[in-house]
Amino acid sequence: MKQFVTIVLFLIFIMPFKAGAEDIIKKGESLNLERCVEIALKRQPTIIAAMNTANANQNKIGEAKANYYPQIDWSSSASRTSVGQRTSFGFATRSVIYNSYSTGVTLNQNIFDFGKTASQVKIQRLNYDSSLSDFENVSNQIIFNVKQTYYGVLQAKRNRDVSADTVKQFQQHLDQAKGFYEVGTKPKFDVTKAEVDLSNAKLNLIKAENAVRIAVANLNNAMGVPDAPEYILEDNLSFQKYNITFEDALTKAYKNRPDLISIIAKKQAAERSVDLAKKGYYPVLTGTAGYEYAGNTFPLERGWNIGATFSFPLFSGFLTKYQVEEAKANLNVLSANEESLRQTVFLDVQQAYLNLKQAEDSIPAAELGVIQAEENFEIANGRYTAGVGNPIEVTDAEILLLNAKLSYIQALYDYKVARANLEKAMAMR
Repeated sequence: MKQFVTIVLFLIFIMPFKAGAEDIIKKGESLNLERCVEIALKRQPTIIAAMNTANANQNKIGEAKANYYPQIDWSSSASRTSVGQRTSFGFATRSVIYNSYSTGVTLNQNIFDFGKTASQVKIQRLNYDSSLSDFENVSNQIIFNVKQTYYGVLQAKRNRDVSADTVKQFQQHLDQAKGFYEVGTKPKFDVTKAEVDLSNAKLNLIKAENAVRIAVANLNNAMGVPDAPEYILEDNLSFQKYNITFEDALTKAYKNRPDLISIIAKKQAAERSVDLAKKGYYPVLTGTAGYEYAGNTFPLERGWNIGATFSFPLFSGFLTKYQVEEAKANLNVLSANEESLRQTVFLDVQQAYLNLKQAEDSIPAAELGVIQAEENFEIANGRYTAGVGNPIEVTDAEILLLNAKLSYIQALYDYKVARANLEKAMAMR
């Protein structure tokens, strides 16, 4: 996990976050899926936020370690005090002014605190590990979003191509109908119906072209470059079987899921928090030393001191008792959340695996549907060309072929997204 995080942080830092889209993607550039994922891992604001959360937790480790080192303070002061002197009758006769000066250095060193500082450092390390897992979890979600929208663009483009082919076929059918009508072999109805079919096909093409633009906008947003210039996507929507068993998928998920790793680290930190709270019953030994100059006039007199303080909490209003109980309750919450998350992981993998198998089984059926629809269209069109068919038969066959092609494209898209979802459920890239 830490190796992946290191790679992502490197990608982020070698490309400034506020760089323009033109600096990320060149106009007309050909992008594959891996390139789109790379851009998203550099540009998505959510990953920047997760990265800085991890950085903040890393600094908390240093904050906890600070108690290992001596605390050195330097202070200086100067004051003037006026004291009025009174006579025996209570009247002030004069006032005396005193000046006081001091400057010095004080050193405090924690000598022994029964492992309180060590426990605090360990807790912050575990919290940092948890934040790294949260960072990876955000990355996994970003990668899935890119895959889903990437395949969405490919699906929309293929749907647009199918709609464009349908327009061409209805245009040919209209030309046929006009030719038959002009020689008197077909009625005007055939021409009118062909014109209506062509208009509907053109309307569907307009919708399909807009769907492409929306899909591209969604992909740009997923990559974190909403103002990206025009580019070309490599089409990899073709079917490639993904071989894995449910048991293997579940094992990988339990091993790799960053959200599960994160909550385990938080649980370990909570266990340490219980130990830390119990240390409130123990004493603390602190060493002190100081060196100063002080006096009412210059030059100031020099002085020094050295000593140790042993502090033992005799009674704190049951504060430590309640802190221990609170830490145990928080640990129980995390234990329950861990079990709940394990069940969620099982369900995620199960649903993703079943959806993958359903999509896999759907592709051959959809492909066969296209073949059958093409044969049916050829028969209907041949019958009309021979003068024994009717335009309704041709239209029905054309619509059937259109739907079959769209269903096949949808099946390919569903399989790609189902595989991406399973990989996300397993935390596999």
